Amino acid sequence: MSAPVRFQVRASEPGGLARCGRLETPHGAFETPAFLAVGTQATVKTLDPRDLREAGCRIILANAYHLALRPGAERISRLGGLHRFMGWEGPILTDSGGYQLFSLAPLARATDEGVDFQSHLDGARQTLTPERAVEIQEALGPDIAMVLDEPLGFPHTREEAEAALARTTAWARRSRSAQRRSDQALFGIVQGGAFEDLRRRSAEELVPLDFPGYAVGGLCLGENKRETDALLAAAADVLPEEKPRYVMGMGTPADLIRSVRLGADMFDCVMPTRHARRGNLFTWGGRLSIKRNEFAEDPSPIDPACGCPACRGGFSRAYLRHLFQAEETLGQRLMTLHNVFFYQELAGRMRERIRAGGFASWAAETLAGPLGQDPEGPPRGQGLRRGPAGKLLRPTPPGED
Repeated sequence: MSAPVRFQVRASEPGGLARCGRLETPHGAFETPAFLAVGTQATVKTLDPRDLREAGCRIILANAYHLALRPGAERISRLGGLHRFMGWEGPILTDSGGYQLFSLAPLARATDEGVDFQSHLDGARQTLTPERAVEIQEALGPDIAMVLDEPLGFPHTREEAEAALARTTAWARRSRSAQRRSDQALFGIVQGGAFEDLRRRSAEELVPLDFPGYAVGGLCLGENKRETDALLAAAADVLPEEKPRYVMGMGTPADLIRSVRLGADMFDCVMPTRHARRGNLFTWGGRLSIKRNEFAEDPSPIDPACGCPACRGGFSRAYLRHLFQAEETLGQRLMTLHNVFFYQELAGRMRERIRAGGFASWAAETLAGPLGQDPEGPPRGQGLRRGPAGKLLRPTPPGED
């Protein structure tokens, strides 16, 4: 089946793997490296489509599992599809629900048939098969859909990784056979856990299926940065150069730079939006916590050199700190705008440096500076836990806001 997306590499780092490209979809094109703003529930929290466009976003991510639960994929289809439903005219990518095996682990169990879920909303049980995941995404109507896969949290055994890899490959084949829409691209996902040879094997098993693009999943789930880079490199070395490479759930600004250095093209992560709601702001001078007392009477913007609406609109650090402490929605909105803008600016700078032929030196210099020292933040642990008397507590699952 021919895919309705076209990817072209337009510039490459001399002697390196970093590349700059363009991916065309039925709802428009975007330049790579590209960062996808995460809109799990068909919305990037506190922002509207105009905000996203002004911040530089050209493609966003939504989650098929969550939208199937609420309001329902068929309902969205009857209302004209996901683009019309959320008022976004640009490209959309949907994740299938495989990540929820990790984030909703107490309520999910993988079998060869698919994933048995207990809904975190009402407790209802359902089985998400590879075929059903494709059906849901075809009803939603994104430009890019993802196959169902099985990621593993760290640590895990080789036996567990081999079993998850076998399922992921089998599910990819079933997903490919189930695809019916010719106007939607379906991407395969490399798994293999903590083992480089299994990552290579996973990629080698997926390439013959001729997906129009490939993702690398199951990273940043508890491993250290050196392991992340090695696992990504093992997969990228096998994946076809003419297809886009999408690293799922990645990550800090330093993560993005290192991944581009390894030949990655696309990324998504909740970090810019979630950290904004927690008062953590990304700047070229490093991460800034607006909660600190030193900002109580600081009249300067978040970053004087930043061109985002929050910084150029005259909103001071002192004011943002007040909004955060008062739990005002405006503070969340302004800080989210800033962080999303920063991530888009980071992607734009990487594209510029690759085109100019100076990416390697820029990356080394940037990683040696404040961005390279940026802490990783709280670990992406399980999303659900049980409190007194076994009552289920439901904080926001990681990766799902």
